[in-house]
Amino acid sequence: MSKLGDDELGLILNWITDLNDRRSFSEVCKQWLRVEGLNRSSLRLLEPDALLQVLPRFPNLVTFETSKFITDADLSFLAQTCPKIEVINLSLKTPREISYQFDEVLIFDNVGDEGLCALAKGCPKLSKVLLRRRKNIGNFGVVSLLNLSHNLTYLDLGFCSLVSDLALEAIGSANSISVLSLQGCSLITDRGLGFLAKGSSSKTMKRLNLAECDRITDFGVSLLEQMCCLVELNLAECGPKVTDIGGLSIAAIQSLKRLNLSWLVNVSDHTLVALAENCLNLEMVDLTGCDLVTGVGIRAFAGHKCLEALVLRSCFNVSDSDVVHIVLRCQFLKSVVLDKGLRIWMLPQTQESISRFAELVWA
Repeated sequence: MSKLGDDELGLILNWITDLNDRRSFSEVCKQWLRVEGLNRSSLRLLEPDALLQVLPRFPNLVTFETSKFITDADLSFLAQTCPKIEVINLSLKTPREISYQFDEVLIFDNVGDEGLCALAKGCPKLSKVLLRRRKNIGNFGVVSLLNLSHNLTYLDLGFCSLVSDLALEAIGSANSISVLSLQGCSLITDRGLGFLAKGSSSKTMKRLNLAECDRITDFGVSLLEQMCCLVELNLAECGPKVTDIGGLSIAAIQSLKRLNLSWLVNVSDHTLVALAENCLNLEMVDLTGCDLVTGVGIRAFAGHKCLEALVLRSCFNVSDSDVVHIVLRCQFLKSVVLDKGLRIWMLPQTQESISRFAELVWA
């Protein structure tokens, strides 16, 4: 019996999807170990210290992920070793219990603009980049990424606290971005939103997360009306300067399907009535903590043809009868989320009536 060549082994390996089975495959002999490495398309690195030893075995990676601290040098080595990478997830998951002092020490070893530039230069096929909580990533790195990665469609810069309007100017000029998260980027202002709304990205952007960008106001939010392809928008916790003025402009985006207005304390029924009338494709609305919302705004959605989920946590001006009304008159409504503190106050008969038509979730 003749020895199997690398090509034949590669074809066999394509049929093995279970990670444990692939590991067993690689342990048969040195040839099988090498072939498994050459055919590996994704890697999740749990031990950054092993990066220099591990990566050379996987030159054809398309997806790379690590939630650990890595350096600019590590990312540069990754770009040199694995130039075919298209998806990279470096989102940092920092435990809440971590001490402030320890966090300050680690941040100096965290990847920054230099590493991001090296990645963009070495991996020209990048399409999806997640950099959530990488505190050293700033405008220079983001601008370089946008200038070099012409296939980039997905960018997560959540809680990258150095990112400001300058980076948004480059993002706004891109013509391929469809998903953008700027959650917690506290330096972003209305000027940055103007770059997004008036640039090429306004014609491609489908999902935009601006949660906790508390420097933006009605003026910037109103500019988003120009983003005609937007399907999902998150404005949660954007502060008191976002009111019904901005809300009415958002209601003019008829393509919207998912909208989060959580904790916008100055958004009221006026916005909801406009949303119900104009956003006929709307499937989900999150109104958590919107103090000014009452049954009038909720009842405006009666008869809406697409609404599937309604989140009303901490909406204390909405009554049981308002919820029953909307559930009975929205035939596609699948779930209603209410504050768990209200559960003991709602009659069992009322809960049963609601549950007949939609899932009642207490959160």
